[in-house]
Amino acid sequence: MFLLYEYDIFWAFLIISSAIPVLAFFISGVLSPIRKGPEKLSSYESGIEPIGDAWLQFRIRYYMFALVFVVFDVETVFLYPWAMSFDVLGVSAFIEAFIFVLILILGLVYAWRKGALEWS
Repeated sequence: MFLLYEYDIFWAFLIISSAIPVLAFFISGVLSPIRKGPEKLSSYESGIEPIGDAWLQFRIRYYMFALVFVVFDVETVFLYPWAMSFDVLGVSAFIEAFIFVLILILGLVYAWRKGALEWS
């Protein structure tokens, strides 16, 4: 039989953890001073008055470099559980991990040939 009282602690935790950020935003909105002047609305960079437009276009290479880094960084996290249980898993797990690393290397070679790893 499904008993709801077993989940009381879950619901209490869910309500409290949802109420704390809402209350924090509400209290900061009520207590914060609202003074909008030219000093407040200007952009500030190292104490120097900015010159020109704030909207600059960046080259796509910076984003591609970051994306390739994140992809390979996240993929290496998947190798950690395999490495911790390598002696228990056997030869089939070794072959699967070898194929996984081979796919990563092929992706790295592809990104390298396309120029996604060049900074300038």
